[in-house]
Amino acid sequence: MTLTTRRDGRVLILSRHRPEARNAMDPESAKALYEALLAYDADPEADCAVLYGEGGAFCAGWDLAFAQTLTDRARFESEVIEPHAFPGDDKKPSPGPMGPTRLELSKPVIAAIEGPAVAGGMEIALWCDLRVMAEDAYFGVYCRRWGIPLVDGGAVRLPRMVGLGRALDIILTGRKVPAEEAERIGLCERIVPRGEALDAAIALAHELVRFPQAALRADRRTAFESGGHTLREAMRREWAGGIEAHFAEGAAGAARFKSGKGRHGGFDDI
Repeated sequence: MTLTTRRDGRVLILSRHRPEARNAMDPESAKALYEALLAYDADPEADCAVLYGEGGAFCAGWDLAFAQTLTDRARFESEVIEPHAFPGDDKKPSPGPMGPTRLELSKPVIAAIEGPAVAGGMEIALWCDLRVMAEDAYFGVYCRRWGIPLVDGGAVRLPRMVGLGRALDIILTGRKVPAEEAERIGLCERIVPRGEALDAAIALAHELVRFPQAALRADRRTAFESGGHTLREAMRREWAGGIEAHFAEGAAGAARFKSGKGRHGGFDDI
């Protein structure tokens, strides 16, 4: 089995295990991860997920041993990307070659990155909400060497995260992007010692799940969706989602503050 899941309270931990391929993604693995994340999004008992690659590699990209067999366009489209459904289409988004990269989940996913997250593995990490990297982990469009394009959102998400110039430097050269640089340019949010990425990501997930979730998810949704709208329309959408969250839990939270909890910016007693 290439994917295992376990619970830590309201945190779901998904661990990929293909050591012979440094956790590279083949069609079976992609489908398994896609289905597991769809199930997570529908699970009322899970509020945050952590995605991890066992054995010292987050993901070495798309399995090129499989990719080299795809010399026929019809076979590629039928075995890898059929039925071409993307978010907003009439049908449920289908898996991309790397699995979940077309999904727009309602809850956060954190990438715990040890070792390489390269090519398609980098695209999965970019799809996640937050990235925790070991100090010797790294990104890179390593598929540049072989004529394999980015088709799982890498060329779309990377410029939005780090700006067009930096993104083009990374995309066109295919160079290695070490953790220190990734944090400096906004490509990851935490750096931890080698071997501690999973524990740190789980701890970060627990920080998120202890908050009231309606407001957290409303603000997360606004952050994702606002880029495609004018300022006025984005603020209108923020207001609509925020009002729903307030009546779901905000008024009760304000009452807890009035009773004496969370004074002076404290986050411990909320």
